[in-house]
Amino acid sequence: SFQIPDLEKIIQESRISFDIETVKWDEDGNESSSSAEVISIIGLLLALLIYMFITIYGSLVMQGVMEEKTNRIVEVIVSSCKPFQLMMGKIIGVALVGLTQFLIWAVIISGLAVGLGIGLADSGPMSEVSSLVGMVQSVNLAGTLVCFVIYFLGGYLLYAALFAGFGSAVDQASDASQFTTPIIIVMIVALYAGLGCMENPNGNFALWCSMIPFTSPIVMMVRLPYDVPFWQIAVSVVALYATATAIIWLSARIYRIGILRYGKKFTLKEILTWIKTQ
Repeated sequence: SFQIPDLEKIIQESRISFDIETVKWDEDGNESSSSAEVISIIGLLLALLIYMFITIYGSLVMQGVMEEKTNRIVEVIVSSCKPFQLMMGKIIGVALVGLTQFLIWAVIISGLAVGLGIGLADSGPMSEVSSLVGMVQSVNLAGTLVCFVIYFLGGYLLYAALFAGFGSAVDQASDASQFTTPIIIVMIVALYAGLGCMENPNGNFALWCSMIPFTSPIVMMVRLPYDVPFWQIAVSVVALYATATAIIWLSARIYRIGILRYGKKFTLKEILTWIKTQ
């Protein structure tokens, strides 16, 4: 209908796929290249790992609190230690389990990456897989992994304290959904915010989401492979740990009362009043 000769051929030829490649030089003048697609995949994987770890280990904390309360074991334990010490012992213990699992994965993956890199170097530098490995190695993996641990611990402490506090106020897992659902929704929002930041990791939306403590552990993982300025990381980490400390203090006040109350379904309004109870 447009009377254009060979229109279909022109349309086919106009469909071009491309990948943006960034070339970097270090202080010694060595050149390295990185792919936007590879960087996006790395950031997405780190964000998913943070989301999974916080969800899984936070839920384990809540489950442990409810089991001790249901079995009345907590009544014996609090006779020899303070409720705050008991709550922090459970949170820190589960955190060490998570870090151990993460370190095992990191060692295995690092070993495979080094072995693959050596094997590809011996087989020839023109290999496409060798080029892919080079792009991955161009990312500051050591700094990224350090930040991953820092943000995992901060995000875990924040959410695990919430899980522990609200878990102490219920007797059965079926009653916990009214408190856990808002927490899970916030984490899902953080995950979708991270996905949205992949298209513009340095935009205002990405910047503010990486500063808000409830979303920063996930969103910052997406941004880190794109060389985030140090001051943004520093402000984000300080805000995260300051908020986590405040949440731990508030959850501890709920925990010390909730673990000794049985047989009633408490509302959120009633639980919040425990914070003011001396």
